[in-house]
Amino acid sequence: MRKKLFEVLTVSVFIAAILAGCSEQSIEEVESETAASVASTEEEKEMTPADMKVGVCIYKFSDVYMSLFKEELKKDLVKAGFREENITIVNAAVSHGYQMLQLKKLINAGVDILVVNPVNTYKTAEVTDLAMDAGVPLVYVNREPDAADEIRWENDNLSVTYIGCDARQAGAIQGKIISDLGFENVDKNGDGVLQYFMVKGEKDNADTYFRTRYSVDALKNAGWNVEQLADGNGNWDKNVSEFVVTKALEENPAPEVIFCNNDTMAIGALEAVSKAGLVAGQDVQIVGADAFEGALENILAGKIAGTVFNNYVEQARLTTGTILSYMKKQNVAHFYGSDYVKVTKENAETILGIIRDGEKTSEDEEIQTEWAQ
Repeated sequence: MRKKLFEVLTVSVFIAAILAGCSEQSIEEVESETAASVASTEEEKEMTPADMKVGVCIYKFSDVYMSLFKEELKKDLVKAGFREENITIVNAAVSHGYQMLQLKKLINAGVDILVVNPVNTYKTAEVTDLAMDAGVPLVYVNREPDAADEIRWENDNLSVTYIGCDARQAGAIQGKIISDLGFENVDKNGDGVLQYFMVKGEKDNADTYFRTRYSVDALKNAGWNVEQLADGNGNWDKNVSEFVVTKALEENPAPEVIFCNNDTMAIGALEAVSKAGLVAGQDVQIVGADAFEGALENILAGKIAGTVFNNYVEQARLTTGTILSYMKKQNVAHFYGSDYVKVTKENAETILGIIRDGEKTSEDEEIQTEWAQ
């Protein structure tokens, strides 16, 4: 559009110069002045949130955490001045190919920025290339992209940012929740070894790998002897998790701990344990991650030992702030972290209040005010 405008103005001014007999100015001078005029006009008009089109692609809408996040993000963007009709949120339905197709459609529709919760964290280079080739800033959320891709953002100074938590921290906190219970209280059979099940998220997912590894490492680092009796991929799903734990209990009916990579699977594990006649919180300890409402209620009831709060409210605000910074052409970091919070019976009521009421800390308020200026 800018090129066409430049060509039209150049021809018009050139013809006017000839007709007026302005031979003292060269064609090059006329073109230079016209280009400067066009650039000046463009610079005068600054983009506002109301002008900006935001494209958001979520890996699957049925994921509880991402469902909460997308609603919070939409609410936060509207509050910051973005028009709801300019915010497009699409469901990739756990298909990388479909996500790529959706992103191309969003780019062709003229979005000014993309927010992507990637389906396949090992194929984010394709997503990054697509956005950078189109000149559209890119914000990844919640599912951390491939490390090699992140290094490239740094080296090439690309307009790409990741907002999320460190899954290693989540796993370490899960292990700490169990170790804080005391070995003598968890080792029900008194053999000096902690026997556990591991219910994992999706295969080839960074959160799955790190939450799994670091939860067990935390116990080993605390000097505990551990033994894995069974593991399986619950795929972040309650029903799949219930099936995995039910099958594991048929062969090993007395696990002492069940680690779950997220709370949805922890609730599935709780269902399986209860149907097997075990008393959760007494015969077996269950721990999850993300601090979903159902899990928090079960923590307060003493059925789940604890979880890890993945603060979607804070991450939505970080995402809004990053979008505003890109809009204003400010310096934007390639990573904005959000710390996980250990949740047990002692603080579950407080966390439950945060997610039910959408409460913000004074620090959140200060950050939001600063970004809005």
